[in-house]
Amino acid sequence: MSKPLETATPHPLDLPALEIASGICQGRFTSENVVAESLRRAKAVRETLNPFTVLREEQALEAAREADRAAARGEATGALHGVPFAAKDLTPTAGDLTTLGSWTKGDWVPTETALCIRRLQAAGAILMGKTTTPEFAFASFTESPRWGVTRNPWDPERTSGGSSGGSAVAVATGVVPFAEGTDMGGSVRIPSAFCGTVGLKPSLGRIPMTILPSVFDNISHFGPLARTVEDAIAFMEAACGPSDEDISSLPIGFMSHAARDGRLEGKRFALSMDLGYYRIQPEVEQAIRDAVEELRRAGATVDEVPMHWTRAVNDGWFDLWCVFMSGFFGETIVEYREKMDPAVVAMIERGYSMNATAYKRVELLRSAMWRNMAKLFESYDALLCPTCAITAPPANGTDDDYVATCPDGRFAGLDMTCPFNMLPQLPALSLPVGPAANGMPVGLQIVGRRFADEHVLAIGAALETRLAVPRFPGS
Repeated sequence: MSKPLETATPHPLDLPALEIASGICQGRFTSENVVAESLRRAKAVRETLNPFTVLREEQALEAAREADRAAARGEATGALHGVPFAAKDLTPTAGDLTTLGSWTKGDWVPTETALCIRRLQAAGAILMGKTTTPEFAFASFTESPRWGVTRNPWDPERTSGGSSGGSAVAVATGVVPFAEGTDMGGSVRIPSAFCGTVGLKPSLGRIPMTILPSVFDNISHFGPLARTVEDAIAFMEAACGPSDEDISSLPIGFMSHAARDGRLEGKRFALSMDLGYYRIQPEVEQAIRDAVEELRRAGATVDEVPMHWTRAVNDGWFDLWCVFMSGFFGETIVEYREKMDPAVVAMIERGYSMNATAYKRVELLRSAMWRNMAKLFESYDALLCPTCAITAPPANGTDDDYVATCPDGRFAGLDMTCPFNMLPQLPALSLPVGPAANGMPVGLQIVGRRFADEHVLAIGAALETRLAVPRFPGS
């Protein structure tokens, strides 16, 4: 739990992303210095925590030097000019090895970069590396047959979470102010909660999803993992907006002023500690209740409300997930079964065996869940609950360790995120609310009205300013 990456004198890399860009544009420091420090920190954590699959040292430093030349010429115009960031190994970037955490992709080097990453680069951000993911981003633990285990910077014996675990570690160790992740069942929010970063699942369509074989999938999202809510906002400013590359992308932009209008006084929040069915670790519950008391001190109303969901929610999501895996990656088991994660193979085979009518009927469950939430939003601005029911578990665990029904009927689940992939139009933010009594990070999940991403970010930013939450391990 030491803090090896911070120096006695703060480095410009430790500033918020927009302040880094402003300093570069004003000539107060250079992008080359910032990117070089980002790469230094990445190398310092690479062996012990294993968050990176690729470091783009030569390309990133050359991009940084060009950013400095542009700034000297007065041509720096992007809001993220010269700021380093990382992208997930699931996401194609031109010229970089992209494996999806799997041997099935061989040594694929894409010729095109995903739109989300192109937009960040168009805003001036510099891609410094690619981050680890479990095979095909399937798990809440970042471990893959190809890249091994990614560990938690707060305690290397524990998992970083998944599936954007490498991105969470890159942010939590100060390598980058934000990183790109994907979220199909909590893959941005779970590692954010476990590693102490901000993580947002945007509403479906706010950031075009362009990396799947189908543009009609409706549980998948790009999203930021960030040191602060402000850095998540900077990511959203660059990445949001419609594109014909994704038929589901929404024809609306991002309203920055609304995301930064952070007021808590007069807000009304519904709190569900367990969503009706989870078993919650006592340390997690205490950290959440402490954050709730801070909301009340700020003038907000927080009412604990009953939720009547059951583990059928998680089971229904898992049905969708297995069909997702069989539909998009099923052909891989013919040739590569022996080199794949056995859990991935089992999910693909289960997806193949799913009855189409049963699959369609999951929509009835989702509809009932939405009616519950629509009723809640008649009285409240957002729903609050833990992001995860536990703090980060041991790194050698698996999702199968967290699917039991306890003797008291409670669900011994890990994450509380996948219910809100069943309701993909609802934005869900994981905000760090402090280390638990056991020293590990805890995330508060803030779920907002459909497409109200800016409102959720504003709530998170306002609460963040009132909480003295350590940003780095050991701080």
